[in-house]
Amino acid sequence: MEPADHEMYRAAIHGDLEAFELVIRNMSRPLFAIAFGALQNREEAEDVVQDAFVKAWKARWQMRNPEKFPAGIATIVRNRAHDILMRRRTIPMEEQFNELPSDQAQFWLADAERFQQVHAALATLPELHRSVIALRYLEEMDYATVERTLGLSNGALRGILGRALAAMRKRLKTTTEVFS
Repeated sequence: MEPADHEMYRAAIHGDLEAFELVIRNMSRPLFAIAFGALQNREEAEDVVQDAFVKAWKARWQMRNPEKFPAGIATIVRNRAHDILMRRRTIPMEEQFNELPSDQAQFWLADAERFQQVHAALATLPELHRSVIALRYLEEMDYATVERTLGLSNGALRGILGRALAAMRKRLKTTTEVFS
């Protein structure tokens, strides 16, 4: 972690509003990627991130190590997104992912059918795996940044990413074979 980041997190933990605003500016996109990766709903993801920052501000005094502050906020986001997903359980997961905005389809894949297949495969992954894929590939974060954001070791990150990608490949291969 850069010394400036360490100081920013330390100051935010000690109640410096300006430092906390910097934390919000620096972490909003990655946290949104985590929430959106789990929920696949823009409004809910924005609400989760906002709730996480409020909760982090209120509980900042509990965080003793500034280097763990980003992972702490990411954990709040993941837990809050998980709570929302548990309340949604009555709607089949694949049905939720079939209602994605068309502007993202152009961003990810030109072919809308393939886009739905990718998101359906993503929907089958555990929430942490979706978060890792969202940060690594949607936010284009390097491994070290993903590790810090999620509080994972390098080995854990690589293992999760490998399993997630293998599961998606397997799901996409099966889907392609069914439609062939």
